[in-house]
Amino acid sequence: MLRTLKNTRRLLAIAFILAREDAVFIFEDLNISPLAAAIGRLFRRRKTGKRKGERLAMALERLGPAFIKLGQALSTRSDLIGDDIANDLGDLRDNLPPFSTAVTRSIIEDEFKIPVSSLFKEFDDIPVAAASIAQVHKAVTVDGRTVAVKILRPDIQEAFARDLDLFVWVAEIIEQRVQGLRRLKPLEVVRTFKESVFFELDLRFEAAAATELAENIRRYDVGFRVPDVEWSLTSRRVLTTQWVDGIPINDVAAIRASNLNPDEILSKAARSLFSQVFKDGFFHADLHPGNLFVDKNGDIVAVDFGIMGRLDWNSRIYIAEILRGFVEEDYRHVAEVHFTAGYVPKGKSLEAFTQACMAVAKPIIGKPLNEISVANLLGQMFKIAAEFEMETQPQLLLLQKTMMVTEGVGRMLNPNLNMWEMAAPLIEEWAQANFGIKGKVKDAARHGYDLARKLPVVMEQFEQTLQNFGNPDGIRLYPSSIATLDQLKRQHAQQWLWLGWTALFVVTLLCGLWVMK
Repeated sequence: MLRTLKNTRRLLAIAFILAREDAVFIFEDLNISPLAAAIGRLFRRRKTGKRKGERLAMALERLGPAFIKLGQALSTRSDLIGDDIANDLGDLRDNLPPFSTAVTRSIIEDEFKIPVSSLFKEFDDIPVAAASIAQVHKAVTVDGRTVAVKILRPDIQEAFARDLDLFVWVAEIIEQRVQGLRRLKPLEVVRTFKESVFFELDLRFEAAAATELAENIRRYDVGFRVPDVEWSLTSRRVLTTQWVDGIPINDVAAIRASNLNPDEILSKAARSLFSQVFKDGFFHADLHPGNLFVDKNGDIVAVDFGIMGRLDWNSRIYIAEILRGFVEEDYRHVAEVHFTAGYVPKGKSLEAFTQACMAVAKPIIGKPLNEISVANLLGQMFKIAAEFEMETQPQLLLLQKTMMVTEGVGRMLNPNLNMWEMAAPLIEEWAQANFGIKGKVKDAARHGYDLARKLPVVMEQFEQTLQNFGNPDGIRLYPSSIATLDQLKRQHAQQWLWLGWTALFVVTLLCGLWVMK
């Protein structure tokens, strides 16, 4: 009851701010709170002539950090709020006034228990960037290395905790009262958002994400790198990384003036995103121009690793198969993959969904190559979700947003080239390795290893079950029966063990021979 009263009061205050920006429509469209919507209409500001999404973005900026992050998350949900609003929220600026120098230095000294002068030979008090969660300062370490120091805003955890509880409460109301929106899993989406924010509010997690991405990307020669983390100068509220000197990736004139080729940079962007998504299943999910720089060698350098995406192996396979089906215009295969993945309920018509896939893809696939948008294709698929009761897949929404932002960067570099065409050789090589004979051998080796690894556990459980048979509190068996079962157990254990290790040896040998060819 107390939680309801607290959140209702907060919701009414939000309604007033939404009314001032003429953005009460969000309550009405989602059917969240009739009372808040009514109060909002009462104080509604005179119409400004701005689009819905622009008005909502302005209101979210006024509401503070958690709402700015929420708006950015909603920008991936065109299926929920529509394309126009989603596009406007995608431009939501995460810029806030910086906090004071005294507070900055106090946070650093509180984290490391020593004066700032003992950590840094130079420390610029004016931040180079100030966002909703943190701000960044340039500094020089005592041993002369130039670094970027990211510091969390004071009391940011408490502010987010209050608003995140409100978001969960609203999502619960939507799931209970708005039956048509249940398939969109609002509560799960909010919890995913809450989890991502949790990682952003502890900069050690961002440092770990940057380190993991750096280790992954070093395995590929894709012209993409990540600044090194200074772990000795990193804590929960402070993150220190190597300083990045570079040109913002959207400053094409400066790139050309530095005798760098925008087309080569575009190719590196395509290859690096493909490697992150499909080879590792771990990708930078906030690749807007403000987070991407081009160094003097023409390599792309990424910063800000607070928002990262993960795709498990099956999801990568499904996405690759769906994209391949669209490219080959095999819409039945696209539909079958959706059913196999469980994205579409089994009771729905495969033929009808095949027809829907064709209807979505034909207008896009028929365009000139440089105009084809993979992100738009995936976004259109989400649009037909309601008709087939497809459940929302939060990890795929994050991927679709990342693709859309990266395509936008690509068009800035060269509007006449398609970045996915540039990644085609890598895609083909990856497909052959995972869908061809070689892929089947690798898959068999993986399953053979899993079988051999799990056998001891299975046999231990089997033995425990037999012991329970002879337990006074369990099922009573005659001693002769127990002896017979024990003998059978040993025989089957030996057979399964030999079978498992033989299978593992054979598939490993085949895989090795295939790789050496």
